Amino acid sequence: MSTALQTRPRSDLAAGRFGQSRYMIRRKFFKLFGGAFHIYDAAGNVAFYSKMKAFKLKEDLRIYSGEDMQEELLTIQARSILDLGATYDVTDATTGERVGALRRKGLRSILRDQWLVLDVDGQEVGKIEEDSMLLALVRRLLTNLIPQTFSGTVGDVPVLTFRQHFNPFIQKIDLDFSVDTQRRLDRRLGIAAAVLLCAIEGRQSGG
Repeated sequence: MSTALQTRPRSDLAAGRFGQSRYMIRRKFFKLFGGAFHIYDAAGNVAFYSKMKAFKLKEDLRIYSGEDMQEELLTIQARSILDLGATYDVTDATTGERVGALRRKGLRSILRDQWLVLDVDGQEVGKIEEDSMLLALVRRLLTNLIPQTFSGTVGDVPVLTFRQHFNPFIQKIDLDFSVDTQRRLDRRLGIAAAVLLCAIEGRQSGG
């Protein structure tokens, strides 16, 4: 069976790199400082590259068009320092346009991760949450080897799924927007959410 990491002909994407339904995110292994992620399209091409700046009091992630980091596409920046319920602003780096924000439900996320999706005016329009309370508790209390799954909704309508592969050495996640047939969720915000969840979960699990 083919995978997103196999070499395939370069895809011809009419809607651009944010127009895909499925992506695969892989965390760069053995990176000493900060964090880095490759985001592949369904044809196995690098659609995005993300890097978290090291030694920052406030988390600061950037999403680029490639590993050369010549073209910055999105910025994800925390509003506060080391806050369990932090809000992260997402900005389109090419236009300066604010895309929206992601807010972690601090105390609730201790037991089961939940994020709020905010629009450009700061109004809650959706949420992204871990699959189930039972599995979340097993992960926290017994083992972190159970892969995580997140579901996202906008106005109670499903818009994405976020599934982690079981691999004790390399973090790999499938991001699927195919349920969002009406494009209720801005793909830029969806990509930013996936990268942020990868960064936060990797840090919590000691990765």
